[in-house]
Amino acid sequence: MCHQEDFYGFATLSLDPEELRLSVKRAHGIDWNPDKVGGALARQVLFVGVYDGHGGSAVAQFLRQELHGLFESVDKKVIPELFKWIKEIGGYFKRFRGGALAPWVEPGNSEEMTLDARATLAFFEVDKTLSADPVAQTCGATASVAILHSLDAPSSPFYCAKQLSLTVAHCGSVTLHFAAYDPRVRLTFLETCLRDTRVILCSTDGGRVFAMTENHHADAHVESIRLRRMMGSSLMTDSFGESRWMGALANTRCLGDLRFKRFGVTPEPEVRTKLLNGDEWAFVVLVSDGISSVLSDDEIVDLARDAPDPKAAAERILAFSEELGGDDNATAIVVPLAGWAKVQGPDKTKDLREYRRRQAVGTERQRRM
Repeated sequence: MCHQEDFYGFATLSLDPEELRLSVKRAHGIDWNPDKVGGALARQVLFVGVYDGHGGSAVAQFLRQELHGLFESVDKKVIPELFKWIKEIGGYFKRFRGGALAPWVEPGNSEEMTLDARATLAFFEVDKTLSADPVAQTCGATASVAILHSLDAPSSPFYCAKQLSLTVAHCGSVTLHFAAYDPRVRLTFLETCLRDTRVILCSTDGGRVFAMTENHHADAHVESIRLRRMMGSSLMTDSFGESRWMGALANTRCLGDLRFKRFGVTPEPEVRTKLLNGDEWAFVVLVSDGISSVLSDDEIVDLARDAPDPKAAAERILAFSEELGGDDNATAIVVPLAGWAKVQGPDKTKDLREYRRRQAVGTERQRRM
């Protein structure tokens, strides 16, 4: 039986203008002045998230319902108490210094947070909240969140902003490779599917792809450095040539899956920012792994680039992945930017997609559609 484990959410959030000003200054070196925007518009950002669950849908559903609200409401005053809870997890977190939250782990710091600290605080708050739910011990989800903040004065909507700040918080999920009892950690590992959502940008200059996320697998550069620094070397290669953390875990960040936290599977998001200028960027695409495991980034943007509207673009991506026989839950969200419908240059993957379509005809997977 197939269960829906993909969810998504979007909302307009109201954040502290001073926090937004500081975030823009640190990330882009720009002196954005919220006073020139004024009122409620200076506080507004767009929140878009895609969540890919595994081991059940409970954590992904929680993220859909709660993460945007947590993102908006978290307060730096709770960081000292949260940090104590994090340290109590033990294992990997004995050496954890707080990451983006480090300036506030001791009470009394009045410095404003930035968006990377807010995202980190919200993601850790998710795990703390879920710690009271036994289902979250064995159930988890990936989360890829995009925050779009118009820097125009007077303000303009994200889809036509001449200058836009994009912040992406990404947390890949945990993947187990086999079913076996491991006496080293006294846990039984159950095989599941690989899960990583993605956020990608499409440029108007030739439809070039810019990836805002990196898969959080054990052999990824950022992840291998983090895990070896904090816990020493436990990276092994399985019989298929794939790297596994502790010989079992392919992914090394997630929300939920609480029984693996002390082994280095952290909810701490990787946060990346990019300054988007005017018509240079056509759209942002957020996809779950039901899409990214079937289609390349280039195929995804080429399918969307000539669509009449974002809804049709997302439908094209979904339809083609299904045509190729994709049988996992699949989600695609297309967010238009100022360069929508202005992509220049040829469709680079048209011939490849046609070849893949012909190859898929009559296959067992396609016949099941």
